[in-house]
Amino acid sequence: MPRRRPSKPEVNVLRLLLLWFIMMGLLGTLVYRLWNLQVAQGMEFQRRLVKQSLRSVRLPGSRGRILDARGEVLAGNRPSYCVSLHLEEFRRSGGTARTVDHVMDTLYRLAEAMDRPLELQPRDVRTHLGRRTPLPLVAWRDLDEEAVARFVEHAHQHPGTALTIESVREYPFGPLACHTLGYVGRAADDQSPQAGSEPEQFHYYLPEVAGRSGVEKRFDGVLRAADGGKIEVQVDVAGFKFDEVSRRDPGQGSDIELALDVRVQRAAEAALEGEKGAVVVMDPRNGDVLALASAPGFDPNDFVPVLASRLWNQLLGDERRPLYNRATAGEYAPGSTFKLVTLLAAMESGRVPPSTRYSCPGFLDLGRTRFRCWQHWGHGSLDAQHAIRYSCNVYLYHAALHCGAEAVQEMARACGFGQTTGVGLDFERPGLVPDNVWKRRERHDSWRDGDTCNLSIGQGALLVTPIQQAVYAAALANGGTLWRPRLVRRVVNANGQGKEIPPTRMPDGPRWSSANVRVVREGMRDAVNAPDGSGKRAAVPGVVVAAKTGTAEYGAKGSGLKLAWLVAFAPFDSPRYAVALVIEEAVSGGTTAAPQVRQLLARMFEELEGLELSRPEAVARPPATGAPGGGAA
Repeated sequence: MPRRRPSKPEVNVLRLLLLWFIMMGLLGTLVYRLWNLQVAQGMEFQRRLVKQSLRSVRLPGSRGRILDARGEVLAGNRPSYCVSLHLEEFRRSGGTARTVDHVMDTLYRLAEAMDRPLELQPRDVRTHLGRRTPLPLVAWRDLDEEAVARFVEHAHQHPGTALTIESVREYPFGPLACHTLGYVGRAADDQSPQAGSEPEQFHYYLPEVAGRSGVEKRFDGVLRAADGGKIEVQVDVAGFKFDEVSRRDPGQGSDIELALDVRVQRAAEAALEGEKGAVVVMDPRNGDVLALASAPGFDPNDFVPVLASRLWNQLLGDERRPLYNRATAGEYAPGSTFKLVTLLAAMESGRVPPSTRYSCPGFLDLGRTRFRCWQHWGHGSLDAQHAIRYSCNVYLYHAALHCGAEAVQEMARACGFGQTTGVGLDFERPGLVPDNVWKRRERHDSWRDGDTCNLSIGQGALLVTPIQQAVYAAALANGGTLWRPRLVRRVVNANGQGKEIPPTRMPDGPRWSSANVRVVREGMRDAVNAPDGSGKRAAVPGVVVAAKTGTAEYGAKGSGLKLAWLVAFAPFDSPRYAVALVIEEAVSGGTTAAPQVRQLLARMFEELEGLELSRPEAVARPPATGAPGGGAA
């Protein structure tokens, strides 16, 4: 029987083909994926890698200057020479402690070479390494010429160190106009101005200053550069700087030109030397603020780059309040300077014509209360012009009672009292014009004739600020135009293009008849230039000055504290200067304030207009005790 051959296994060709196609597909997918990752997206992954190792640093722009009306720099920038360490050059293996030790060793040797005290401690270096590793560590700031020379001489012995320059705010005239200019402080990192609507993000911010008070604060957005600079640095895995990738230079802030004149400001502050008070000088032709001074003051240079806590506590604890801007925030009873408002209200009402005469026996009895004149023996019979000349209280009592308190209150508000002037400085106060509504709300009582008498001579609850008084004096000088005080005249950008800030009138100003204003102006002229005028001590030889004095009690009842006021303008026929001055703890307006205004005006006419005047001698201030009572001229 023949043997059967074994059968061959059957081969499924279709299955083999399917398996082959699957393997080729997987291999193709793998090849494509590798090509996509390494070739097609290689540049993108490289970009992401670089981005993860990049750190952006914002460079502060150059802050704009503040200039006076003649181009004198009141606030500018100066270079501050610093010694900085590039920490990537000091890195040591073995942990942060070794790097810190190496840095401190270099600092010790540099301090000895420059003959300067060491300003950094190991904890400062560790903090910098932990938070700002890619940035240079500033070891010394604001070096003098000798220290810079010593560093340059020894720099080659200390690789990784460099002489760098920072811009520091500077006030060349020191305390001059300090309350107007204000001061600067360190800006918050998230408050850097940006030109675009979307703020640019940064990893690090180099120190930048921002305005904290005065013009520096009010116009901070103009003075600071909208476009800051930018540096991109590449860092290694430890965070140390590896390379600088790109740099964009910072921009320049705009300059601000003030209406202030350094010469007038100096004269104004000289008039307040050793006093507590304020003075404002305005141009009655356009409202320009030529000087705005408050005493005592401070030096804004002390705030740069950082104010020491000891000095800050000293300023805050000073009873004289040197940080307080009395010119705009000081609210005072105006005393007899307010008599001009009362008289204008009475005459404009039609109930008290300028020719009206009242007799002053030295007092006015109102019910059981006797309201006295500052001259206890009286002034006799007198008209409106002579009432200003002698500053008669009794005449103003009668005038206010005849026209009514409402007329006086309305005139006061029309003259700018009871509201801020809009001068543009922070913390300006509105003052207070009391009326029946106010008294019912605050004192739970109705308005009485006695309140009207007090109001008529600038006493009682009435409060005004020196800047309001200057605006009012300027309106008297020009015949009735109430200008909004213009502190900033022009803004000039980095390209030199200027934008003028035009003068503006305050809305709802007074409407005075020329005849009534003439009576008030001539009364002010007589008060200074007549031999028996209440403001004769304000007379300037060769210049016709018109003024009104004022004295007001303040503080606790019976304290004897008095304010001395004087509002003035000159020259009488063509006024170019309007002045308001107040001095605390004084004797009277005629005794204390008038000689200071005479000194101020004399210096202004000599320095600004070249008039050769016999400079009035400084008058020794008498003691404040034993002065006449409130409401004295």
